[in-house]
Amino acid sequence: MTTAAELKVKLFADGADRAGMLEMNRNPLIRGFTTNPTLMRKAGVTDYEAFARDILREIPDKPLSFEVFSDEFGEMERQAKLIASWGANVYVKIPVTNSRGESSAPLVGALAKAGVRQNVTAMMTLAQVREIAARLDGGPPAYVSVFAGRIADTGRDPVPLMAAAVELLAPTPSVELIWASPRELLNVFQADAVGCHIITATNDILKKLPLVGKDLTGYSLETVQMFKGDAESAGYRL
Repeated sequence: MTTAAELKVKLFADGADRAGMLEMNRNPLIRGFTTNPTLMRKAGVTDYEAFARDILREIPDKPLSFEVFSDEFGEMERQAKLIASWGANVYVKIPVTNSRGESSAPLVGALAKAGVRQNVTAMMTLAQVREIAARLDGGPPAYVSVFAGRIADTGRDPVPLMAAAVELLAPTPSVELIWASPRELLNVFQADAVGCHIITATNDILKKLPLVGKDLTGYSLETVQMFKGDAESAGYRL
């Protein structure tokens, strides 16, 4: 593979910076967007609904995921239905459990029956994928987000798990697997190789796409030139 355009995995941009999201929307390789409350807080978002509605006006034709933030399932359900009403391209992010470790599976099943498009998030085990896929089966299009990057942070190779998750989801074609929290551009190609449907990455990672296929000898020279230039700019002397 020599170009990013040859990838089969769909590229989603993960973030909540308005300017960054609109920049990525102009990139024809970007097929959708994901956010979460942590990213929104980091970006300085203070009015959740106003921000979401503004982004939806700017990006009305690609999937956008917005997350509930209640820890109680009844309130999660209310928030999910409200968020879903903001646009036909909205996927409501539901955490796989609440903060007490109680499974969101019953809520996921109820929302699927109600026609809410969901992105079930913060998943890290095949048992979670199996249970949630069963609840989503027969409902509208949905995503399951497995945090492969966080799995890798524990010293485990996420590739076999993600490959197994792809197989688990084969009987439920309406449910797509998202490789979430990637740490480097290589993860995009790993996701593609195992047949993962989507990978969502920050702008910092996605901006490295032009490096795909770059000549390594030339890249080595550019790196040496960078070191030289930075040393000169800093005025280092020995």
